[in-house]
Amino acid sequence: MAQDALDQALKRLDSALAALEARFAEREAVPDLFTAPAVEPERLIELEAQVGALKDRERALEAVAAEASAALGRAAAEVRAALNAEA
Repeated sequence: MAQDALDQALKRLDSALAALEARFAEREAVPDLFTAPAVEPERLIELEAQVGALKDRERALEAVAAEASAALGRAAAEVRAALNAEA
C-alpha cells in the first residue's frame, strides 16, 4: 500500500514536471516584448542624426511661428488704430 502511494506521488510529480517543462518551452517560443530588438550601430547613428535634424527644424519652426504671431499682433494693432482714427 505504501508502494502504491509512492508510485502515485511519483506519477503526479512526473506529470507536474512535464507540465512545467511545457510551459517553459512555450515561454521560450514567445519573444520577450520588453527586450529591445538589436539595432546596428550605423542605423542608430543615422537615427540619432535624424532626431537632431528634426529638433533643429522644430526650433526653427517655433522661431518662425513666434515671428508670425508678433507680425499678426502688430497688424491687428494697426487695423484697430486705423479703425479708431476713422471713428
